[in-house]
Amino acid sequence: MSDCRLYLISPPKLSAANFLGPLREALAGGDVASFQLRLKEASDDEIRRATDTLRPVVQAAGCAFILNDRPDLAAELGCDGVHIGQEDASYAQARVALPNGIIGVTCHDSRHLAMEAGEAGADYVAFGAFFPTHTKEPKSKADIELLRWWSEVMVVPCVAIGGVTIANARPLVEAGADFLAVSAGVWEHADGPRDAVRQFNALFA
Repeated sequence: MSDCRLYLISPPKLSAANFLGPLREALAGGDVASFQLRLKEASDDEIRRATDTLRPVVQAAGCAFILNDRPDLAAELGCDGVHIGQEDASYAQARVALPNGIIGVTCHDSRHLAMEAGEAGADYVAFGAFFPTHTKEPKSKADIELLRWWSEVMVVPCVAIGGVTIANARPLVEAGADFLAVSAGVWEHADGPRDAVRQFNALFA
């Protein structure tokens, strides 16, 4: 049995009211470690409204609610943590905003960036993209060997992201990923989000 867990990422655009149904379905499918709200093109008020609608449902399911990019809003809105990219707020700024929160850092395919983030105190590092993805334009293509190396030498958890689906996930799990970040692979799954989460958890077992 692997220790890998599922890290859900929201669709890039959503209506919070319409998304509540699919979100509840996914959370009912089995263990989900965390849910990241990633709305790159939304206004601050749109992010606030979506968070206020979705966060209580996520947290009630025992799942961490992570906001993308914005430590300030994450702190204001009662989120469990924030995920920052290399062009967003620095780790230090995020930690000031969320002294007790989860802070994850995008590290693309870079061992150097990941070691810097881990040494600074990041709660997890994210590597990717491992597969082609239409959710966002990936800045890098990561090799599965990177997960194997990281899991052997570092204790900071790693997240594998980028085009992850039930069909291609097994090598990532076997290489030592602690979390699989999945978006379209759950929301656009042919049998629906509940069954997608169930299948991911079956794969981890």
